[in-house]
Amino acid sequence: MPKAEIVSIGSELLLGQIIDTNASWLAKKLTNVGVDLFYKTVVGDNRFRMNEVVDQALTRSDIVITGGGIGPTQDDITRETIAAVTNRKLVLDRGFLDEINERFRNRGLVMTDNNERQAYIPEGAIKVSNPNGTAPSFIVEDQRGVVIALPGVPFEMKWLFENEVVPYLSRKFGLQETITYRILKVSHIGESAVDDLIGGLIANSQNPTVGVLAHPGQVDVRIAAKASSIGEAKKLILPVENKIRSLLGRHIFGVDDQTIEDVLADRLVETGITLAVYEDTTQGMVSERILKSSGANFVQGIIGNGNSTLKSLLSEVVGTDDLKVVMDNPRELVNQLARSVRLRAGSDWGIGIHGIPANDVKTENLGHGQTFLSITNGSEFVTREYNIAGTGRPDRIRISHNAIELLRVSIGKL
Repeated sequence: MPKAEIVSIGSELLLGQIIDTNASWLAKKLTNVGVDLFYKTVVGDNRFRMNEVVDQALTRSDIVITGGGIGPTQDDITRETIAAVTNRKLVLDRGFLDEINERFRNRGLVMTDNNERQAYIPEGAIKVSNPNGTAPSFIVEDQRGVVIALPGVPFEMKWLFENEVVPYLSRKFGLQETITYRILKVSHIGESAVDDLIGGLIANSQNPTVGVLAHPGQVDVRIAAKASSIGEAKKLILPVENKIRSLLGRHIFGVDDQTIEDVLADRLVETGITLAVYEDTTQGMVSERILKSSGANFVQGIIGNGNSTLKSLLSEVVGTDDLKVVMDNPRELVNQLARSVRLRAGSDWGIGIHGIPANDVKTENLGHGQTFLSITNGSEFVTREYNIAGTGRPDRIRISHNAIELLRVSIGKL
């Protein structure tokens, strides 16, 4: 399989002012068509460093794809870089110039002189017209490898890659292999525990390969296979997937692009169960995630902030004499919150989430303390305690994930 490198060009990318979504998209597409991607590089709009990066890329990769820097402004110098690195002159392509002029005329605009820069390409380059913009693309076949210049505008880049670049790569390199992935979504156990259970498969995997990627609240196990077709790749993946399933068992909640809330939504549709949620430490994240995937089953969400909301909810299900006792017992408190929000909303199930941060919280993302979680169907409760209580996004993701996962596994058991 040919080796590829993506070179993203632009000081705004290098300095983090814009997130490089183009490179991520290209990386997935390249592997899908059977091209090995070994390097991704970001370089600012500096002629010397751009020359250095593209030259280095050609020493180690068969295919170099540059993104950005082929527009009309003075800092758009990708075409000059590619010409210099491949020892070619820049020449004006009259056909490209006519296309650019025509686009401006179709928009009722007059082309400014600086747009003529976009019609210059390295001598001998393969022309790639851009029907979606004014920056044409081009391909230079050097003795060391192929350089493909793509625009930085995402929809222009994607169209050109799928409609022009992929057919070219297939012809040029005779691409006959594909890389297919299967991702198993894991909950309840962390990355180190997953590695402990399937570490032998990871260490000894060749084709398919097995890898692990941790996220807040879940772990992804990725199986990747190379084959001549997607069908053949799936045949290679299946026995490895079955082995991993036998080792991880109930900890696997979904596959590929499924989220935990997607899986929950399927269960809610099957059962017709409706939900209501009270939450404070998660600041509405549980309600938001459930609402996006299963809005028809979501009745009400209450976001608490302080004891006044707690007491208001509790007063509907707890007598005045018992209120202090319940407030002092976090597990009973969260049970009654779940019970109260269920009754108030008239839903089938209620969820209560209450956090008690410790006084020595160091950062908002790694909060010390406890979060209590309760789920009830009106007659029974499932209650859990977690040693996290931060209000930062990572902790809120973890807690909301735990709440949704506990709800998913509780349906059918209560």
